[in-house]
Amino acid sequence: MRLAVSLVLLLVAACGTPPLSSDAIGRIVADPQRNPADRANDVRRKPAEMLAFIGVRPGMQALDVSAGGGYTSELLARAVGASGKVYAQAARPSPRLLQRKNVVPNLVVVARPLDDPAPAEARGLDLVTLMFNYHDLAHLGVDRARLNRAVFAALKPGGMYVLADHAGRPGTGVSESGTLHRIEESFLRKEVEAAGFRLAAEGKFLRNPDDPRDKETPDPAQPKDEFVLKFVRP
Repeated sequence: MRLAVSLVLLLVAACGTPPLSSDAIGRIVADPQRNPADRANDVRRKPAEMLAFIGVRPGMQALDVSAGGGYTSELLARAVGASGKVYAQAARPSPRLLQRKNVVPNLVVVARPLDDPAPAEARGLDLVTLMFNYHDLAHLGVDRARLNRAVFAALKPGGMYVLADHAGRPGTGVSESGTLHRIEESFLRKEVEAAGFRLAAEGKFLRNPDDPRDKETPDPAQPKDEFVLKFVRP
């Protein structure tokens, strides 16, 4: 209990300005200038709930690891506003990701290895995100311990590391990362905590307890069971 209270106090001290209100988040998500493909993806990704869970606020300095097409990167850049900055990391940035920096000028695309994702200037960050790709690091041969240590070093004390992924069955660890594209939640948590992080909160808004978690796509058709974890650097 005392640890949980300490983590909350640390997050409050690190944040300064308050998080965006639900109305402000709603306006960001509903902005008609967002890409239609992103808006269609909102049904599955629940961006309003994600931004609220993160506690995103204006002026944040953030890093989106394994940014892919930049769905999360752009949302974060819109949310932190002109006074903030979001680094979108990819080993080989896609054309779609590169295009987004023309839409949101506070988005900086960086081409860096997955196990060393933060550029030299990205230090004392408020937030690092890794959305639905941690499981891929296993079958790609990425040094996950090195990645987590690099994220820890890039964050300021009280900075947040938020990960979401597709839930695997108990005991599977990361063994089904290349087949079912899933990872056991407790396995991921253990690896991240080994770098010095402490769990601050668990998001339930993408959970589906009815998913058998024995296939990449649930059968019968239904939303995939997904977890969201917020860690803090003490």
